[in-house]
Amino acid sequence: MILLSDPRVAAVSSRDDGEPLVDLREVPGLRVDGRAADPAGAYARVRRGVADRLLAAQRALPAGLRLLVVEGYRPYRAQLDIFTGYRDELRRRHPDWPADRLHRETTKFVSPVEVAPHSTGGAVDLTLCDADGVELDMGTALDATPEESADACFTAARHIPVSAWRNRNVLVAALSGAGMVNYPTEWWHWSYGDRYWALMTGVSHTRYGPL
Repeated sequence: MILLSDPRVAAVSSRDDGEPLVDLREVPGLRVDGRAADPAGAYARVRRGVADRLLAAQRALPAGLRLLVVEGYRPYRAQLDIFTGYRDELRRRHPDWPADRLHRETTKFVSPVEVAPHSTGGAVDLTLCDADGVELDMGTALDATPEESADACFTAARHIPVSAWRNRNVLVAALSGAGMVNYPTEWWHWSYGDRYWALMTGVSHTRYGPL
């Protein structure tokens, strides 16, 4: 399992092709949930190439299922606050952890700001819902931490209900088929064009840099 703390991620050359952000609330056919909404509406924005791939993934879903996007672009400050908040929580829970382990465990849930996929506009947190917007059981809540879920938030976790495991496989098949990459400790996190995507797909540089 390659984490965002892996030096190979930071070593990927960062470039930006200038592709604009689009507001998913204005994209017909995609559902956007407001639980992560911010006053500026950043949460609903992603790069155009990501929006195209979400639409392709949705077309690949079984009849009656839809993607439900929760968060896209995340500004630097917001990313830093989430990272330091979770790191400090882990430090309180595990005062015996050395600094390197603390950093590694933190990055299982939130990316260091230097390589954060969300801050490029190339990442989304999402889940599945039915035609009425009712969310499917995915085994854990979206944004469940490894600590609170006993690692059940890991995409390949098997200590979840069979129905949830099948739902995850549906999500994986649709998004992988559309060219997106999953962060393996978070079943809900998918990206395209960022450093993690580049490393996992063997591309020499990013399409999207930090915004």
